[in-house]
Amino acid sequence: MIEVIFLGVQLPWLLVLTAGALPCSWATRRLLAIVGAYQWIWHPALFDLALYVLVLGALACLTGAIAISS
Repeated sequence: MIEVIFLGVQLPWLLVLTAGALPCSWATRRLLAIVGAYQWIWHPALFDLALYVLVLGALACLTGAIAISS
């Protein structure tokens, strides 16, 4: 398991990725709001949660924190 030491505290890599997924998710939500996509979304809060989980999963796959096997 990958760990990061930040100010003398060991943090799991997934926790670091969750902090990185927040601004990416926020930027994507803002872009979708500007485009007007939220008028077509039935439940914006659930959509935002799903978007955050997708961004976190994408970051985890890109950094190698989670391996997808077939």
